[in-house]
Amino acid sequence: MQRRTLIQVAGAAAATLAAPHVLSQSWPTGPVRIVVGFPPGGGTDALARVVAAKLTEMWKQQVIVETKAGVAGVLAAEYTALQPGDGSTLLMAHINSHALAASLQPKLRYNIERDFVPIVLVGVTPNLLIGHPGQPKTLPEIVALCKNKPGQVSFGSAGLGSAQHLALELFKQQAKVDALHIPYKGSGPLLTDLMGGQIQYCFETMTAATPHVKSGKVTAIAQTRAKRAKGHPTVPTMQELGFDGFEATTWYGLVAPAKLPAAIADKVNADVNAVLAMPDVQEKLDTYGAEDGGGTREKFRDFIASETVKWAKVVKEGNVKVDS
Repeated sequence: MQRRTLIQVAGAAAATLAAPHVLSQSWPTGPVRIVVGFPPGGGTDALARVVAAKLTEMWKQQVIVETKAGVAGVLAAEYTALQPGDGSTLLMAHINSHALAASLQPKLRYNIERDFVPIVLVGVTPNLLIGHPGQPKTLPEIVALCKNKPGQVSFGSAGLGSAQHLALELFKQQAKVDALHIPYKGSGPLLTDLMGGQIQYCFETMTAATPHVKSGKVTAIAQTRAKRAKGHPTVPTMQELGFDGFEATTWYGLVAPAKLPAAIADKVNADVNAVLAMPDVQEKLDTYGAEDGGGTREKFRDFIASETVKWAKVVKEGNVKVDS
């Protein structure tokens, strides 16, 4: 009897140890959604579609990009936090929803650490300071214009509290100028108005801005990482142009609702790392300026934490207020 009990206990233990492996091998058993918090035409949507297409091939299941735009990505994060933690719904997290919102929106209805499982960083991109071709085309000229016309030179952003908005606030603080901030609901409509001349400038994600820079519909003036991106080697950085320490990036990464099994999180991490290493994907990421993606789940978790602390300080020192 004792021997039978030991055998049963051993068998149960073996089944428990094998369960995560079996789970990761069998998942996904149906379509997977990647929720995006910004309209089509922006950087978040573009990178999500690149990843989704490759994962569809890899998993032999449809990976669908689903748009839930609003409040600079916060609505999508709120929605995803309420979904089951079974891997059927992922979020293309963004600096707005996962680093800026906590300090800008005191009534935020989700908690980054409690409600999400970080999976993998997809890419970090500079913002590009871009302008309508009919406007002054150098940074000193733009600073002079802002000083001559305080509160009148228009800068668009993808929304109140967005990464583009915070890049503008940092520029205003360092240049000691005032400018007119015009928030939009995403990069798509913002870029449409910039190309149409309704606004003069914006700090836009390199992912979204690049096609329009290459077509000549907008002018690239500066980029906002300390190093130049591979895709724009001739565009100077803000630091090179005299803005010491100016670094305002936009980043993207996959997260899932809380309680996602570790086996599924590990599988998605490994598969997305494989996708990011594909030559054709690398080529697209370089064009968009999306660099330094991939790595472990822990790397992404720590990156989110450091970004949250950094931007909370900027928000506090700049007394940046956003209606919640």
